[in-house]
This record gives sequence, structure tokens and C-alpha cells, in this order.
Amino acid sequence: MPDGRALLEKTQTDSRGWELLKTRDFALLFTGQMISQIGDSLNKVALLWFVYELTGSALKMTVIGLLQTLPPLLLGPLIGVYLDRFRKKPVMITVDLLRTVMILLIPLLYLTGALTLDRLYLLVFANAVVSTVFGPALASAVPLITSKDRLVAANALMQSTANIGLLVGPAVSGIGIALIGAQNVLYVDAATFFVSALCLMPIRTRETLEHDLTAKGWTEGVALDLLAGFRFVFVEQKTVLLLMLTATLYSVGISAFVFLLPVFAKDVLAVGPIQLGWLWSALGVGMLIASFGLASIAQVDLPRRLHLISIALAVGGLAVGTLGFLEAPLAAGAVIAVIGVSTAMFTPLVWTILQELTPAPLLGRVFTSFATGGMAASMAGMAGFGWATDMLGPGVSLGGISFILLMTAVAAGMFGWYRSQTDDLAATEPGPFASQAIAAAP
Repeated sequence: MPDGRALLEKTQTDSRGWELLKTRDFALLFTGQMISQIGDSLNKVALLWFVYELTGSALKMTVIGLLQTLPPLLLGPLIGVYLDRFRKKPVMITVDLLRTVMILLIPLLYLTGALTLDRLYLLVFANAVVSTVFGPALASAVPLITSKDRLVAANALMQSTANIGLLVGPAVSGIGIALIGAQNVLYVDAATFFVSALCLMPIRTRETLEHDLTAKGWTEGVALDLLAGFRFVFVEQKTVLLLMLTATLYSVGISAFVFLLPVFAKDVLAVGPIQLGWLWSALGVGMLIASFGLASIAQVDLPRRLHLISIALAVGGLAVGTLGFLEAPLAAGAVIAVIGVSTAMFTPLVWTILQELTPAPLLGRVFTSFATGGMAASMAGMAGFGWATDMLGPGVSLGGISFILLMTAVAAGMFGWYRSQTDDLAATEPGPFASQAIAAAP
């Protein structure tokens, strides 16, 4: 029989994320997500280019971005209520199939001469609504096919699919637009969502419904369920509330940094679009390194995860502050890669904590609440720092973003200290109000 040390080493090895890719269900989920994330990136470039070619109006092109932003901001919590009433796997398959049809309709209507601007806007908005469902459904489904000791790695690998999509998708889309036209690239985009649905179909999940919620009316108990989700986040679970506040602060800073990257490249580094592309790539490479790194280490306990978030964001905050003093593009690229590593540590670790602390029947509402708060904070960060950059210059804005990220790091560090002192994992004892929702939830 193997000795204790050998068993410990085996346990540590088995808990690392790369082993997940050898499991049938997670490998299917990972593959489908990687393909659909590439398709999503194809869509973002090709759709904007297609609209601009179709209308010749930058304003009408920006409406596309607005229509894609509004659903998660306005409908997120309500979508979470309905998401918690259904099994997550069928929901994700349905969303992917709907996205396949809606994206496919755009070039087909254009081919037949039936595509009007109003119909295009309607399809884009409808696609954004169903896409708002997919992210929280995915986050809620990961614990259904992954053991608790691999959640950090699983979430990191899921994040890496988005990073791969951002690195590969825009370049492939640009080549595709040049070779076959933007409308034909949308056919490829639609196909990626269909492939994703096919990958989801054989996956086995451990989810069961305690009650037949599909028999409920569409309006029955919605207000109570919505309130239960808010009460769990803002009243019953202090750690979840603190994470919500930390995530909001983080979203303000990191969204502003991404938004201001072209301004920094042009006004501080004095480089053109080609060099800007390399800076974007440096950010993506850094994020990919962080995702793969998290997938390669054994999972630690909650307080140490909060400390890891704190250290990562402190490094990122200092790196953002350093950018304002740099003039060499190569050095800036290296620093931006460090920022990518720093920021990509945040989401997988926070998702894991939420998955551990939240009862399964509330996961949809909690993740949509986080998404809505993050979207609102991102818009505030972009607007606020956009104004500050115009008034005070990019250097001052970078300093402000650095300060916000450092404050986020301090908050995460304090939460980690608090958890290490109390060692109170309150997720196993949801409050009485949440229990009402759980009694009537899957």
C-alpha cells in the first residue's frame, strides 16, 4: 500500500485542474465553451463591421453596443429568478440553439433583402437577452460536474476559454471579413454556438429538482423569489455582501483601465493601432497565464483565496500606477501583461467562493445580481474616468484606477483576515428568508 506521503501527493495532483480535462463531462463543457467564446469574439467584430458597412453611421453602430449592454443591466435579477427554476443544462442548450438561430437570421435576411435596421436591432437585443442567461447558468452548472476541491481550477479553465476567444476571435474575424465579408463570418459565428450545444448534450450533471417548478405560472412567486435573492446577498450572508462590494469596486477600476487603453497608447506612448493591438494581446496573454496558473495549483481554503485576491490586485494596482511613467511600448507591454495576470485571478476565485457559500437553489439569482452590479460599476467606471481623462489627462486617470485597485486589494485582505479569525462558513446555514425560497426551488 502507498504510504501517507504518496497519498497526499496523489490527492494534491488529483485536485489540480488539468486533470479535469481528462474527465468526459468537463472536457465537453470546456471544448464547447472554447468554441463558442471564439464565436462570440467573431460576432463582436463582424457584427459591428457589418452594421457600419450597412448603415455608414458610427452612431447606429454604437446602438448595437447599447443593445448588448442593457439586458444584463436591466433584466439580470429577474432572469436569475427564472434561471433558478429550471435545470441548468437544458437552459444552456436552449440558449445556444436560440443564439444559433438569431445570429443565422442576420445574414439570411440580408441575403434575401429582408433585413431592415429595426429587425437587426431586434435580433441583437434578443440575442443579448438570452446571452445574459448563459453566464450565470454556466457558473451555476460548474459545481454540478466538478468536485468542491477542484472548483478554483474549473472556474479558471472556464475563464481561459474567454481569454482564448479574445486572443483568437478578433484576428480570425478580421481575416474572415477581408476574405468572405462580414455577413458570411456571421454564419461561422452561428455554427460555433450550434457546436457548443452539441457538446453540452452528452454532459451528465448531478442536478435534481425538489419541486416541479416548471408547473408554476410565469408570475407566481416571482416577487418573493426576487426578494429572497436580494436578501441573501445583502442581508443574510456577510461574506457574499463583502464580495459584492469588492467586485463592484474592482469592476469600476478594471473596466476603466480597459476603456482607456487606446488613449494611453496614443497619448502617452504615442503609438498607432498596430502597437495598440500588441498591447491588447499582452493583456490577453497575461490573463491566459493566470488562468492556466490557477488550474495548475492545488485549491486552498477561503481565507487564503481572499489573501491571494488581495495580493494579485495589489500587484495590478501598482502596475497600473507605473504605466503613467512609462514611454517605451515594450516595457508598457510587459507591465500590461502583469496587469492581465493580476486581474484574471479575481473572477475564478470569487466564483468559487460564491459557489461554495450559496445554496444551489439561489445560485442563479446570486450570479445575476453580481453580473448586474458589475455591469453598472463598469459603466460608471468608464464614464467617470473618461471624463477625468478629458479634464485631467490619462496620467491622473491611471493614478485613480491604481488607487481603486489598491483599495480593492485592501478590502479583500481585510475580508481574508476576518474569515481566518472567525472561520465561519455560514453558507451551510442559510437564513430563514432564503429558506423560504429554497423550499420552493429546485
